Amino acid sequence: MNSDFAVSVLLTTTPERALNADSLLRAYAENEKAHRAPRSGRVQYRVAQPGEVLSAGGRVLNLVDLGDVYMTFFLPTRDAGRVGLGAEARLILDARPDLVIPAQISFVADVAQFTPKTVETASEREKLMFRVRARIDPELLEKHIRYVKTGLPGVAFVRLDRRKEWPANLQIRLP
Repeated sequence: MNSDFAVSVLLTTTPERALNADSLLRAYAENEKAHRAPRSGRVQYRVAQPGEVLSAGGRVLNLVDLGDVYMTFFLPTRDAGRVGLGAEARLILDARPDLVIPAQISFVADVAQFTPKTVETASEREKLMFRVRARIDPELLEKHIRYVKTGLPGVAFVRLDRRKEWPANLQIRLP
């Protein structure tokens, strides 16, 4: 799981009032509003186990933020230089190759991520790869929240020429 997707729940309390995980989970089960996550999300795993004593700021649950889902991929120099923020992208997940998910470019690294040992010639500079993120619209995520999964591998396609239409196989197809 990519740690960029995860947000930990922080429990704020004083050291004198350290809570144990049993009481926190009981309070959660009883729908008490004493302990709230900083944002909505899906519980990925429980960090604190029943019987553990938590100090101030202790982590209880690990949440996946389903409002900010993106795919990270890499482009060579010649393509990374042509991609602008907000450019259209399409994502196809290995787990659901029948779907084509629309996304927008939200990040292009300012330095190469993969660099050959020496960069002396133009052909060597062409091997530089830049990290890029394609983010899925939060409204689309909310509409299909039951199907949203993070950490799934897939392929990203970026339209470098806005004047060209997406080919038929990359037209948006959602559940």
